[in-house]
Amino acid sequence: MSLCIENLRAWYGAAQVLHGVNLVIGEGEAVALAGRNGSGRSTLAKAIMGLVRCEGDMRYRDVRLVGLRPYRIARLGIGYVPETRDVFPALTVRENLLLGERKGTRFTTHEAYRLFPALEARAAVKAGLLSGGEQQMLALARTLAGDPSFVVIDEPGEGLAPHVLAQVAACLKTLRERGVAMLLIEERLTIARMLDARVAVMGHGAIRFDGPIEAFARDAQVMREWLFVG
Repeated sequence: MSLCIENLRAWYGAAQVLHGVNLVIGEGEAVALAGRNGSGRSTLAKAIMGLVRCEGDMRYRDVRLVGLRPYRIARLGIGYVPETRDVFPALTVRENLLLGERKGTRFTTHEAYRLFPALEARAAVKAGLLSGGEQQMLALARTLAGDPSFVVIDEPGEGLAPHVLAQVAACLKTLRERGVAMLLIEERLTIARMLDARVAVMGHGAIRFDGPIEAFARDAQVMREWLFVG
């Protein structure tokens, strides 16, 4: 298996956010993580990357992640695209891509331009001047330049125009075909449906549902208790 999480707890300072998360993601599998705002989804992403204090058992290909520094986790082959995108605004598109590139990567700058033509057209433009959709494409492409075998992507479709969303989804579909596993944090599950991803639902810092997207769509109680607002 790719990632195995057991009884994971995490804190921001004294405030506990994750209360015993259990989740397994197999090699090449895509899992969409749904839930209300504040349910702990982004905290789980940060915990995987070593960005918050956590306890419990979390292993990637049998290597224990808890306690590792973020750069060591990245070197194991785990990529992360945060909701904030975090491109380097003063660097050009091409410089951002080169900064993330790893020797021998399967995802070269040329391939980034093939999957996202808008990036090639804006290659000499500083990243801070890009639109939100272009920054999302750049953040994803830069992460993939590190040749990850597992990616964590926080709200990949947030605020994107339909044609940009389709490009992002096509890129993620290509990754799945190459055997890259992924955890997608999505509120509306738009990309998850395109990828036929498994769905896990978080509530109060724990996994409350885990199963095929078809079973999730039929489970009115899960939707009512852990997703609907009001």
